[in-house]
Amino acid sequence: MTAEKSERKAIMEIKLHDIPEQIVHCMRDGKGDTHKQTFEDDYARIMIITLDPGASIGPHTHETNYEIFMASVEPERCCMKARKSRWLPASAITARKGHNHSLVNSGSEPLSVFAIIPKRVG
Repeated sequence: MTAEKSERKAIMEIKLHDIPEQIVHCMRDGKGDTHKQTFEDDYARIMIITLDPGASIGPHTHETNYEIFMASVEPERCCMKARKSRWLPASAITARKGHNHSLVNSGSEPLSVFAIIPKRVG
């Protein structure tokens, strides 16, 4: 493989907004509808997740990986274990391997976050 072909595989643009949306009702025993646009390869799962007002993703634990959430809008609510957290736009929250977490939209507008779940490689 040439260096140019190797670099093309190493750097890739992912247009999540071009990926068809899936609607999951009561995701992980949560409430309401979760709208997801998901890209997945051997290295990670990358998603735009949108929760309707009052919707939630139920409590769950990643046993073999972890999850990174990034909000791009006004502060909303994320529940990590028994702790409720608010975060600001352009900040991130991580749910480490083995820690229970959920996501709740306690606002009056849809909540969109980026979620990245890295996979172990090598």
